[in-house]
Amino acid sequence: MTETLLFPGHVEWSGENPGISLKTDPAGPFTTLASFFRVVLSPHGRGHALVLLQAPQTEGEGNVCLTDNEPLARWLVSDYVAHFGAWRGLPGLRNLDYRPLDSVAAGGDAITHYSETVTAAGMTVALEWKGLGKPFCFALAPAQSATGKHHMPSLFVGCETATVTVNGVARPGAPIPREIVGQHISTAMLAFSETWLRV
Repeated sequence: MTETLLFPGHVEWSGENPGISLKTDPAGPFTTLASFFRVVLSPHGRGHALVLLQAPQTEGEGNVCLTDNEPLARWLVSDYVAHFGAWRGLPGLRNLDYRPLDSVAAGGDAITHYSETVTAAGMTVALEWKGLGKPFCFALAPAQSATGKHHMPSLFVGCETATVTVNGVARPGAPIPREIVGQHISTAMLAFSETWLRV
């Protein structure tokens, strides 16, 4: 009989966290970063948040967080997003403009393509993932997780291409290849059934 695995620690949040990170030069810095959260359980309740940096290397205009639960969003940014590899230490995360979102909608079949569209006052952001790969499920130990403090079981789906469109204008750049747990994906992926457990 296969042993059942019970993760130690306290569940901090669970939900979805697909993301897109774009570069115009594969050897250069990221030029657009988008991390979308659909949280189903957390100390701050349920909610959505889209953290979007249109100028990651600078502090100021174009760097926003669209959310229907601002306390949750601020906690996700400070305790999680700020520790993600591509986001760590970026000036663009300082003084984010938090805006109440009006609507959020998922699209696609999550087999060949997927999308999330978020609207807020004066802003519509569409995230699209195409050419989806084979889903795979894994669990990072705390030493390998972004925060260094959490187990992170998750289901990931890589993709071939992805776009971030703001008010009808596609942001420049493309995702670049990356590897995680021996799987070759890119810096744009779907992350479903994601749970963070603090040890």
